[in-house]
Amino acid sequence: MDTRGIDQMLSELRATSQVAAGKPAKAPGAAGEADFGQVLQSAIADVSSAQMQAQEMAKGFSSGDPNVNLQDVMVNLQKASLSFQQMVQVRNKLVTAYQDIMNMSV
Repeated sequence: MDTRGIDQMLSELRATSQVAAGKPAKAPGAAGEADFGQVLQSAIADVSSAQMQAQEMAKGFSSGDPNVNLQDVMVNLQKASLSFQQMVQVRNKLVTAYQDIMNMSV
């Protein structure tokens, strides 16, 4: 599993946390860092791609394609399901963080 996108997202969240705490943070877009929006968009595209690939394999299996076996279909469906669940959890964490920030008294 490729964790570069998650690592980049975590570094962006840490930088935002440092700014919220009043500490200086690295400039956004510094060397080796991607824009938070781009990382999030890439992660969503990966999840969508995994789901579409799993659906295509399932269609191929159900139509009797001899090159597609049940084990591969089930593994890809589970991968797609897990990646979607992971994305939902990331979304929930982002919403919670946003709500916490909005509820802070200034």
